[in-house]
Amino acid sequence: MDESYDAIVLGTGLKECVLSGLLSVDGLKVLHIDRNNYYGGESASLSLQQLFERFRPGQQPPKSLGPSRDYNVDMVPKFIMNSGELVRVLVHTDVTKYLEFKGVDGSFVQNKGRVEKVPATDYEALRSPLLGLFEKRRLRNFLLFVQEYDESNPKTQKGYDLRRMPMAALYKEYGLDPMTVDFIGHAIALHRDDAYMGEPALATVKKIRLYYDSLMRFEGTSSPYIYPLYGLGELPQAFARLSAVYGGTYMLSKPDAQVAYENGVAVGVTADGETAKAKLVVGDPSYFPDKVSKTSRVVRAACILSHPIPNTNNSASAQIILPQKQVNRRSDIYVFSCSASHNVVPKDKWLAFVSTTVETSNPEAELAPGLALLGPFDEKFVDVVDVYEPLESGQRDKCFISKGYDATSHFETTVEDILEMYTRITGKVLDLSSKDVSQAAQ
Repeated sequence: MDESYDAIVLGTGLKECVLSGLLSVDGLKVLHIDRNNYYGGESASLSLQQLFERFRPGQQPPKSLGPSRDYNVDMVPKFIMNSGELVRVLVHTDVTKYLEFKGVDGSFVQNKGRVEKVPATDYEALRSPLLGLFEKRRLRNFLLFVQEYDESNPKTQKGYDLRRMPMAALYKEYGLDPMTVDFIGHAIALHRDDAYMGEPALATVKKIRLYYDSLMRFEGTSSPYIYPLYGLGELPQAFARLSAVYGGTYMLSKPDAQVAYENGVAVGVTADGETAKAKLVVGDPSYFPDKVSKTSRVVRAACILSHPIPNTNNSASAQIILPQKQVNRRSDIYVFSCSASHNVVPKDKWLAFVSTTVETSNPEAELAPGLALLGPFDEKFVDVVDVYEPLESGQRDKCFISKGYDATSHFETTVEDILEMYTRITGKVLDLSSKDVSQAAQ
């Protein structure tokens, strides 16, 4: 503590650990502190015993659930897009050598009360039971356009200026009906609301293309997602190892860690009566209570099952998105499941998570449409958390604060925050083009 650093990072959540690793690779002298005695913070993975201690203090897990050590239960469950920015960060930093990944079996969407596979290619569009005959052809033509679209080749653009054309107008050009638009926007482009409809179409076309590219990235995959063996808690630890390799220093079990200020600007962190100096401080919102505002609440249910989720082709792992209009809400509902195939539960058990953004005074009731898809469950644990965002960019006070984790069951919004924070901290955009993302499969 009695030294000076280029950066001090508070909290060992995923975002903080990724940034700590990136800054260490850049050559900065980094000190990383956590008030807890374990890595992961809000994005930790818990054993069965830890899960019961957190949600049912004093109660022991039933022996029928199997050994506690066989469970790795994510507190913020999310899948990783095969060709997404997080994979590029993993490859860029060589963190892949500390981790093992496995594909996710299926990506599904609820439509008119039925769970169906998301059709993401022209071939799948023609086979999808979600659509009537004429709508299948219209969707196929739309997806072919997206797959062939090239910003630098006017021949692929069909006269559309996607930098100006609203997404709603592009859908209209292909005659897609509202139901089809619903699952394209929410289950393929992964938008969280319909505000994108009035925005330039290029961003959404790129999101749809990312889904398609992720689906086609690795031979034999049936979804665009991957997930680490032993749960997401492995990710913060892998980036912590990366930081340590590049000279980063770690200190856990510092419950009294507080940011030190001079004239309103962060100059270090005080803990155990000592102050470590730094040019800037990075951390999660819990370390900066006066510099963040609550923007939303998220409710998550973690359920232990003895069977795969019905109507998902007996998938060992799956994502189901319930678009907001399908459940008469302003926010989508996300269902996430995984099993022993990813080493997160014992054999013949499944973990299922249902999450959404809170809209009422009864958060748990808002999960009902998602919970109804699971069938019977052995145990259920419900968590409601506040989501905070920083009030300032950090340039003035040298406090660079991450946003809380939203309800989505994928990492796209999480990585956007990480990369945006990296740019604010360093003044440069992280170059992720130097390595082939296919290395992540090795």
